[in-house]
Amino acid sequence: MSLLPILRYPDLRLKTLAAPIDEIDDDIRNLARDMAETMYGAPGIGLAATQVDIHKRLIVVDASETRDQLLVLINPELIESEGSRFGEEGCLSVPGIYDKIERAERVVVDYLDLDGNRRRIEAGGMLSVCLQHEMEHLDGKIFVEYLSALKQKRIRSKLLKQARITA
Repeated sequence: MSLLPILRYPDLRLKTLAAPIDEIDDDIRNLARDMAETMYGAPGIGLAATQVDIHKRLIVVDASETRDQLLVLINPELIESEGSRFGEEGCLSVPGIYDKIERAERVVVDYLDLDGNRRRIEAGGMLSVCLQHEMEHLDGKIFVEYLSALKQKRIRSKLLKQARITA
């Protein structure tokens, strides 16, 4: 297993639409393992393949307090959503930036597991938020896009300046 480099906003590769996964093989299983290790090491509660510059429809999430309930979702599809809640979100691709975002309170998501079995998960609370956030990455959307143009500009400038300092 190895840690993968995480793309940082405003890297345009984060806008890439992820392709469906046709075959679940050892490469996909290894990618899921590496993504989980990267997510836990960051530390984060979710990671989409898009964020590690692999544009396939795969996400890993663990929103549990004990950090021992890893979910691997292949080709996740939002089937149902209801309610609304505002909560503070952050993102491993937008380090150090947090803001209030409106999300559905409850979601139902269909996906394939690592054995190719069709699964369905119903989620509320933080898991619901995490699933929505990571699935949007697969569609090339980043949570800061919900913010005003001025906030987006400030975030972009701040992160570009940080990247120059650390380079």
